[in-house]
Amino acid sequence: MAAAFGGRTGDYLRQFVDETTWYNEIFLSHVVPGDWWRGLPHPLQSWLRNCLGGYLLYFACGFLWCFVIYYWKRHSYIPKDSVPTVEAMKKQIIVASKAMPLYCALPTLSEHMVESGWTKCFFNISEVGWPMYLTYVALYLIFVEFGIYWMHRELHDIKPLYKYLHTYHHIYNKENTLSPFAGLAFHPLDGILQAVPHVFALFLIPTHLRTHIALLFIEAVWTTNIHDCIHGKVWPVMGAGYHTIHHTTYRHNYGHYTVWMDWMFGTLREPENILKKD
Repeated sequence: MAAAFGGRTGDYLRQFVDETTWYNEIFLSHVVPGDWWRGLPHPLQSWLRNCLGGYLLYFACGFLWCFVIYYWKRHSYIPKDSVPTVEAMKKQIIVASKAMPLYCALPTLSEHMVESGWTKCFFNISEVGWPMYLTYVALYLIFVEFGIYWMHRELHDIKPLYKYLHTYHHIYNKENTLSPFAGLAFHPLDGILQAVPHVFALFLIPTHLRTHIALLFIEAVWTTNIHDCIHGKVWPVMGAGYHTIHHTTYRHNYGHYTVWMDWMFGTLREPENILKKD
């Protein structure tokens, strides 16, 4: 416990370095041809692992989900006139692919800060016990939800931020232009800003390293889901039904995982209300 919250020794911090080195070894040795990557500095190895992992996750989730909703279960979830064109999806893939190397600088930076002892990360759950671990995860998620809500809202409210950053994502503003591939189709700085609360949380809330890394990459899966235009009707989840409204009204449903922040700050709009009105 003492090592986790202060007075960290070099031996304690070495656990974090050994952990990320192990991730690099396992992943890069199976994905990258040859051994040339072993000569890279540790932070560059971590960035390469994050970048290639990000691409694999993006394309795996995107193609799998598109196959399910547009081909295998064709028209079961999406009306025929709401299926995005192949050309629209290609453009989203190009935007996301260009931004991915910069997106992945953020988890690489967060790992470096953890390894350097600048954060409140702890290595083993046993250091705090399961009750406190679950409490910290809950606090982390609440902080991230709050942070992403306000970051997203300010990207709309501050006109230069919207004009030069967030508008790249909002060219997808109808059901027939949204697809799972739109989930990471941002200006690189926009995508980084919306993920920054994950990093800020490390300085305020004791966080398990593996949990932090897992939650960062779950973002890629989640953003795929909320851009598929399928309203799952699972309260209080801020699913695609809510997020599709955000892409069409621009003034509602800024939240990320849940509806609570929009409910608290008066920006919630229910999908059912839109359907009744229409």
